[in-house]
Amino acid sequence: MAGTVQAGVLLLQLGSPEAATASALRRYLAEFLADRRVIDLSPVVWRPILHGIVLRTRPRKSAALYRSIWTEDGSPLTVTTRAQAAALEERLSGAAGRRVRVVMAMRYGRPSIASALDDLLASGVNHVLAFPMYPQYAGATTGSSLQRVFEESGRRRVVPNLRVVPPYFDDGGYINALAAVARDACPDLRAFDRVLFSFHGLPRRYAEAGDPYPAHCHETARLLACALGLESQRAGVVFQSRFGREPWLEPYADVTLRELGRSARRVAVMCPGFTTDCLETLEEIAIRGREQFLEGGGASFTAVPCLNEHPAWIDAMSSIAERELSGWL
Repeated sequence: MAGTVQAGVLLLQLGSPEAATASALRRYLAEFLADRRVIDLSPVVWRPILHGIVLRTRPRKSAALYRSIWTEDGSPLTVTTRAQAAALEERLSGAAGRRVRVVMAMRYGRPSIASALDDLLASGVNHVLAFPMYPQYAGATTGSSLQRVFEESGRRRVVPNLRVVPPYFDDGGYINALAAVARDACPDLRAFDRVLFSFHGLPRRYAEAGDPYPAHCHETARLLACALGLESQRAGVVFQSRFGREPWLEPYADVTLRELGRSARRVAVMCPGFTTDCLETLEEIAIRGREQFLEGGGASFTAVPCLNEHPAWIDAMSSIAERELSGWL
């Protein structure tokens, strides 16, 4: 019937290699590190470094790290995001009384944003809600993903109607879901000397140029600490995963964990900026972060899982999506 609204949701993740091998990592990193929103250096300067140094050395090292967290079904990020999409589709379809397609898309890797859009449009969807799985806005994540959605949509003869879920770093459902996951993992948070909220890092000059990401991270941390009843002296924000030599947002997670090992016995780390467990949470925090803290002299380290498929997060995702789909369902 002409004019009938068929709505669908596009879950946007950053991406993952297809396998934990050097060749797969080389393809993935070549796409990821060529994005000007991620590395904004002039191509004349950056391309020789990327192809002459980075892609010759980093893939083998990164593949070894991925192998430490790889599952029989593949990348944890891919497996879990697919499950999140299925759970959200079931919830939205039940509320709407008809099927509401939900598919995942990777900014880098597969399924690509282009192929995910093709999937939605081929099934009759003509109204698309882009749902970034990054609660805090950063130009290198949300910005890059949405830019690609707009570019790919604009290449279609019939451009679909598009809406975008805005940053939800302070959404009540999201904060409550984080708190629920933390309580499940750490029933007695008072037993910990420090609880750290670790967010992915960002070059400091990106923030100085106007990226709101640091402010979003600190507001999430403030709201989450309040929801958990944590005193300010026991909660702290750190930033992980820095790359290259230029200054990134501080304090650095690895440095902080080593220092805390000398003064704290029990530490818990949450990663509120990651809605799905991935290399940065499972290897960098749960494995290496633990080693850094214990080597510094600490006694007990707890890595709190990400939101993943926790019922409170599926509830929050559903509420966010339904709010932004208003009028389409």
